[in-house]
Amino acid sequence: MRREELGDLAVFLAVAEARSFTRAAAKLNTSQSAISQIVRRLEAGMGVKLLTRNTRNVAPTEAGEQLVATLRPAFDEIDARLSALSALRERPAGTVRITSSRHAAETILWPAVSRMLRQYPDIAVEVSIDSHLTDIIADRFDAGIRLGEQIAKDMIAVPIGPDLRMAVVGSPAYFAAHGRPQVPQDLTAHACINIRMPTRGGLYAWEFAKDGRDLNVRVDGRLIVNDVPMVLCAAAEGMGLACVLDVQAEQLITEGKLERVLEDWTPPFSGYHLYYPDRRQLPPAFSILVNALRYRRTGAAS
Repeated sequence: MRREELGDLAVFLAVAEARSFTRAAAKLNTSQSAISQIVRRLEAGMGVKLLTRNTRNVAPTEAGEQLVATLRPAFDEIDARLSALSALRERPAGTVRITSSRHAAETILWPAVSRMLRQYPDIAVEVSIDSHLTDIIADRFDAGIRLGEQIAKDMIAVPIGPDLRMAVVGSPAYFAAHGRPQVPQDLTAHACINIRMPTRGGLYAWEFAKDGRDLNVRVDGRLIVNDVPMVLCAAAEGMGLACVLDVQAEQLITEGKLERVLEDWTPPFSGYHLYYPDRRQLPPAFSILVNALRYRRTGAAS
C-alpha cells in the first residue's frame, strides 16, 4: 500500500465517523473540498461507493461500513503503538481526551490536570463537559468521569473521589413557613424543585434508603430546571426543597443559607470514577492522568 492510500483511508474514516464532510474537515484541519476529492479518489480506486450523501448528512454504505469495521481496529492499534513509542522519550507526550460532568471536572479533574500540564509540557488535555452518559468509544474519548453506579460493567473503573451522599435541603425561611419533613413521604406536601435528567429527559426521582429499604419519591413543585447551581440558588431563596449531592450543597449549608433534612434517609454511595475501555497497554500520558486522579483513602497505602 502506498503512503497516500493510507492517508486517504484515514480521511474516509474521519468522514464516516463524523457523518459530515464539514466536521471531518475541521478535525483534520483541511478544506471540505479537499476531503470530498480524496473520498471520490478512494471510491474510484476501489470501484465501490463508500458513502451516501444528502443535504443533511453523510452515511456509510454497506461497503463503507465494512471498511470502517476493518479500519477502526487497525488505526487504534497504530495509535496504541505510537503512544507506546512515546514512552521511550525522556518526557511523556500525547493528548488525552476526557469527558466529565461539570461538578466532577471542577472539583476533581481540573486540579489534577492543572498540576499535570505544569509538570509535563509535552502532554495536552482536551476536556468535554457533558452531563449525558457519553459513549466514550464511539466519540473517541480516552476516558470519562461519572458516578460509579452509572458506569457500564465492561469498563475499567478507577475511584477518584470519596463516597457521596444525597442531601435534601431548604432555606431557613422555607422551613419556618412550611415545617420540616420527617420521612420521605412527607415531601408530597412540600414544594420541591425538580431536576430534568440529561440522559433520558425525565424528572429525577428522589432516592432514599434506610434499614435496607429503598424508597423513591416523585416530588412536585412549580420549578423544573436541568442545572444544579440554579437548583441551589432557588432553594436558598426559599422557592422549595432540593435534592442534590451533599458536596454540592456543602458551602451553602456552612454559610447558613441552606439547612439539611432527612439525613438519616440518605446513606453513602459510590462516588466519582474514571472509566475507560480495557487496554493491553495504557499510553504514557493517560497513565499519568490515571495515577494523578486515583483516590487514596486517608490511611491507605499509596
